[in-house]
Amino acid sequence: MKHALERGLGILFGLIFLTLSLVVSVETVIRKLFNVSLQGADELGGYALAFGATIAFSMALLGRNHIRVDVFYHLFPKPLKTFLNWLSIISLAAFATLMAWLAWFVIQDTISYQSVSQTPWAVPLVYPQSAWLFGLIVFACLTFATAMYATWLLVHGKTREMDRMLEPRSAREELEEELQDLQGRGAAKVKPGASTTRHTSLSPAKPATPLS
Repeated sequence: MKHALERGLGILFGLIFLTLSLVVSVETVIRKLFNVSLQGADELGGYALAFGATIAFSMALLGRNHIRVDVFYHLFPKPLKTFLNWLSIISLAAFATLMAWLAWFVIQDTISYQSVSQTPWAVPLVYPQSAWLFGLIVFACLTFATAMYATWLLVHGKTREMDRMLEPRSAREELEEELQDLQGRGAAKVKPGASTTRHTSLSPAKPATPLS
């Protein structure tokens, strides 16, 4: 479930910025060749950045990539580490919920004032802001669910499992992940049926037999 959700969010994130790159490319070409502008590439880039950032929040949560100050973390005793891991996800869930709650009030003001973008497109801001709110709600739900699961693990004494789920990623884990990715890409380049074994003889070469 976790990997499927992470993959789905990654695909959505990629599609957003792939679309943006195509729009920017078309904008660049027609401005160069025909001196015509879409007059909206910058605006679309802002919307993509705002929505893409909320997706990145959720992806970072699933991949344990949110930054934590762990200078002294590894020096603490295990019970304190466990408490800090639990406190980190509780704090993140509270912050994510606060962001979604405040974004809801922003959209209420946008609807009340019927706000539009200050560009030639004059896009009603309720539409991009709704996508932004949706991303924040997804992030808040994921953090809340993770926090509740971590609390359940803590109450039932499964601290080791909780630590594996929440503790900061070590340099060793990041290195192993990069090596696995490198090996995967290297294996993909090898044609099926091709042998990758190299035979090397360590015995000294025999001198040539002199002709009689």
